[in-house]
Amino acid sequence: MVGAYAALSIATVIAAYLMRGHHDLVTANVWVRGIIVAATSLLMYSFAVWAAKGSARALLRLRITATAMVGVIAVIVALPGFLPTWMRIEQSACGLLLLGVAALLFTRRTRRFDGQDVD
Repeated sequence: MVGAYAALSIATVIAAYLMRGHHDLVTANVWVRGIIVAATSLLMYSFAVWAAKGSARALLRLRITATAMVGVIAVIVALPGFLPTWMRIEQSACGLLLLGVAALLFTRRTRRFDGQDVD
């Protein structure tokens, strides 16, 4: 899911570039948000790779970033007029992917992996 999030985020920046002449579809907010999300998605992907290799620190970083990004995306999507409709839909899809990631990161099995107490 983190890979899909990264791919979607990078595809969004590419789509913005291809639509750059349509100023109603590609605003300054689209560029800033798109580039930030693409960069953080690659960072999150690296956390996921390291976590899969057994790094408890990377798992913690992935938990923090995935959870925080779900909240940030929810706020950004809810702001009226901040982003054009196409990017609000894309950001919603990103949020759903990360919600799935966050849910998996807090399962009993994952908590057992990093040594947290499981009742």
